[in-house]
Amino acid sequence: MINWLGQAYLWVLAAHIIFVIFWMAGLFIFPRYLVHHQEGLADPAEPPRWEAREALLRRMILTPSLIIVWLLGLALAANMGLFNGQPGLGWLHAKLLLVIILTGYHGWMVSYSRKLKARKPTLNARQLRMVNEVPAVLVTLIVILAVVKPF
Repeated sequence: MINWLGQAYLWVLAAHIIFVIFWMAGLFIFPRYLVHHQEGLADPAEPPRWEAREALLRRMILTPSLIIVWLLGLALAANMGLFNGQPGLGWLHAKLLLVIILTGYHGWMVSYSRKLKARKPTLNARQLRMVNEVPAVLVTLIVILAVVKPF
């Protein structure tokens, strides 16, 4: 199944990168929404506004981008022979592990949003701001793996 995408490969790769950018934009802004939501819990008018913004971000950017990134990424991985045992793809295994962790982070943020909706935050504002750095670190490592292919 290696090179099954043929001439469509570059188009699939371009679309994958575009949707990674969309997903990352959402992953960078969503934690900021959570910080503002949490800080606004004392004002009865604020939480519903942040809940609506968070839902819209998830529905319009985060979830569709996540799904498309995974579908296109798996197609690209299959094109490289990942599922055929092609040697020399250690970098891709590591990249996929980091993408799985990033997907888990995405899920955690959605879960934390639900906690805020229930007015049961478990982190303080500083901790929440620090968690905002997780996607930056992961995407840096992912890009290095994809470009440098160190192993």
